[in-house]
Amino acid sequence: MNMRISRELIASFAFVDRNFSLVKRYIGWEVVFLCYAVINTITIGLIMVGRDDAQVLFLIIGALMWGFLSVVFHEVSEAVSWERWEGTIEYTFMAPILRFTHLAGSCSFAILYSMLRIAIVLVMMPLFFDIDLSNVNVMTAIVTMIVASISFLGLGLMAAVLPLMSTERGSYATHIMGSLLMLISGVYYEVDVLPSWIRPLSKISPGTYTLRSMRAAMMNNASVTERLPDLIILLIIGIILVPLGLWVFHLGEIYAKKTGKLKRNG
Repeated sequence: MNMRISRELIASFAFVDRNFSLVKRYIGWEVVFLCYAVINTITIGLIMVGRDDAQVLFLIIGALMWGFLSVVFHEVSEAVSWERWEGTIEYTFMAPILRFTHLAGSCSFAILYSMLRIAIVLVMMPLFFDIDLSNVNVMTAIVTMIVASISFLGLGLMAAVLPLMSTERGSYATHIMGSLLMLISGVYYEVDVLPSWIRPLSKISPGTYTLRSMRAAMMNNASVTERLPDLIILLIIGIILVPLGLWVFHLGEIYAKKTGKLKRNG
């Protein structure tokens, strides 16, 4: 049993390592996308410069979290798309490993890569904004990101099914999921301003609790204990979303195999 678990962990790490190798292979494009992320965050933060420093940080945190979510969806969907393009997706699906091992590796890479990009963007912010980060509770921010990663892993599993369903537009369709989460989670505004008919959706979005806890940690020095109610809800959502995401991907895999959508040209 322990040997099986060890083998699955090693296999999962292999997918993480492979995806980081792809990043190094296309490092030029990665630099371009990183520059875009920095410029996008700066542009959004500049909206409130000269008006309210707290609102500047509020928008920057929203932009960082939106960038995190976008990269997770993009990298997970691209992992499937790249395998189809390279003609290896059928071999991966036939490999003697659990499907969770394959998907967890791809999603783990996406989460780690997203966190790395957030760290780089955050380091650049003091060059453009006079932001006081002395009140940041680093521990709460780290715990929030770790707990939130479980939920986003589940969402990433669901997003990964879209490239299986549609060869041509599946990877682009993942942006629809991200946009919906951006709308209901209060990325650039408080969820209280949403119309009453859509506001209940914000209560089931992991983005809502992630943003709320991150802003409390970075703006109000909130401790882990103070944010515990939101973190518990976030963890519960993650526990629900991960098996749900696996089930959704399983259905998509069965459909793709029956309809011949695993081949390179779809």
